[in-house]
Amino acid sequence: MSSGFGTPPSIPSQFQVYNSYVEDPKWQHRFTDIWAGCLGLAVILSLPSLYRAFRTRQAFIGLFGVWEGRAYAPAPTAPQREVAPSPKHSKELGYLSIFRSVLLLSPLGVGLNLGQILVVVIYFTVVVVCIVTNAPLIDNPNRAGFMALAQLPIVFLFATKNSILSLLLGPGHGYEKLNYVHRWSGRGMFLGAMVHGSLWIRNHVQYNLPVLGPQKETSGVAAFALLCIIVLSTLRPVRIYLRQIFFYVHVLTYVSFFVTICYHTIYARPWIYPALAFYALDLLLRLFRYRIKDATLTSVGNMTIINIYDCDGGWEAGQHVQLRIFFEGRVFESHPLTIANAPTSTSCLSSRSIVLGARVMGDWSRALDHYASTEQKRIARENSEKVDAVPVPVQVMIDGPYGGCSLDLGEYESVLLIAGGAGVTFTLGLLDDLVGRIASCTRRVEFAWAIRSFGCINWSHPIPNSITTLVRPDVHRLLAHVLSPPSADGDVEGESGGSVQRATRGGVGVCASGPESLTRESANAVARLTPSHAKRVGGIALHTEVFSL
Repeated sequence: MSSGFGTPPSIPSQFQVYNSYVEDPKWQHRFTDIWAGCLGLAVILSLPSLYRAFRTRQAFIGLFGVWEGRAYAPAPTAPQREVAPSPKHSKELGYLSIFRSVLLLSPLGVGLNLGQILVVVIYFTVVVVCIVTNAPLIDNPNRAGFMALAQLPIVFLFATKNSILSLLLGPGHGYEKLNYVHRWSGRGMFLGAMVHGSLWIRNHVQYNLPVLGPQKETSGVAAFALLCIIVLSTLRPVRIYLRQIFFYVHVLTYVSFFVTICYHTIYARPWIYPALAFYALDLLLRLFRYRIKDATLTSVGNMTIINIYDCDGGWEAGQHVQLRIFFEGRVFESHPLTIANAPTSTSCLSSRSIVLGARVMGDWSRALDHYASTEQKRIARENSEKVDAVPVPVQVMIDGPYGGCSLDLGEYESVLLIAGGAGVTFTLGLLDDLVGRIASCTRRVEFAWAIRSFGCINWSHPIPNSITTLVRPDVHRLLAHVLSPPSADGDVEGESGGSVQRATRGGVGVCASGPESLTRESANAVARLTPSHAKRVGGIALHTEVFSL
């Protein structure tokens, strides 16, 4: 029905009241579309490596945990026909390594390489643009609050150990490699909450409105306080020296935050549901990975060797498990430990066990080593045996495996393994796997291990044909030694006087594990190689494992 007065006049845009409950959710969805699209692109780019993992039966290893009792065939010891490296494959690796080399550079003290820094910068740029674009933040800072909520799904997606994203990206992309996105997205969420809360408090003070008292204001302040506790509890000293406290505070505060934020605004629930779904999926998959096993402990100078029996497969070299040992009432503590051997089908060790090493660093590992040492002496006295030969029986619960090496080292003609301290557990597993494999391009392996004292040598299995020096190995020199051009006959004299075959066109795989200083040095050594070096040897690939919290 027409009023007869024509079309009502439209209000000019400069006089329209900004409706944040209509406009701001649009920016939440734009932000979600951007990060979801970037993850989709990453998955597409990872499809070739995922396909190769399917062909080599390495995809989704450990999805349902460690298994026992299945039939297995030990690796034959007869010499096999060498697999010649493909020239086309070598050329592709060479060009790809040139692009990757720049992204591997790790600035001192940052804890991220240039590739990761680029991801963080892009992420924060998108967050800031979505917060400030056409938003009257001073008068109505709701946009920042909406954007804080929009980051909840990505915070939880990159926090869970059993992430659907890790499965789609393929081997070597476990939660420990993606966790930096969780940390920085959490800081982005805190940034949005801080802008939203501080500007609302400013407005309330300016117009003499109560900051505390009304339900919306009180719940908002409580939610922001919980976020502050979460951020403070994630500081590096807390994570290192108060690990269990960090874990419990982290879980309890996020549960409290979810409850509080739902009281603060009805717009929080749509963004909490995806986060809860990611966490529920993580818990569900963990149920398939839990195992309770018999094990033994052996104290070897500041290191406790743990043998978990009846484990035939379900993991690959370089993966780790969350271990819970039932001793002295410490049943509620679990710690990540790297598996130091390969599965039974490829391992050179005649054992069906998982071998772990727990270096004495914190209160848990110190208590474990003390318990193992004390029990060894008690059992040795009772049975009149040598202390070193006495294993201490215990029961353990394992959750895993997780992580793993992103490189299939069997595809590279030359392999350089570098370890620092307890990082040797990672490289020993890879070495065990390489030696036991029969279909491999690898012709040469260089193994370097930096330790604080000679007593640490007892941590590992005996390594034949090794050279001990008092000088910390220089990664750049080690890499240059592997990349040196071959002589006329293909061999040159090594440092120990023996004949050493140099890298040719089959590619070089480099794996470094240990403290951040060592992995950073390794990454920078690979990154500083000239493109001609990479192309000449058929490509250089790198995988690093940082042994820290």
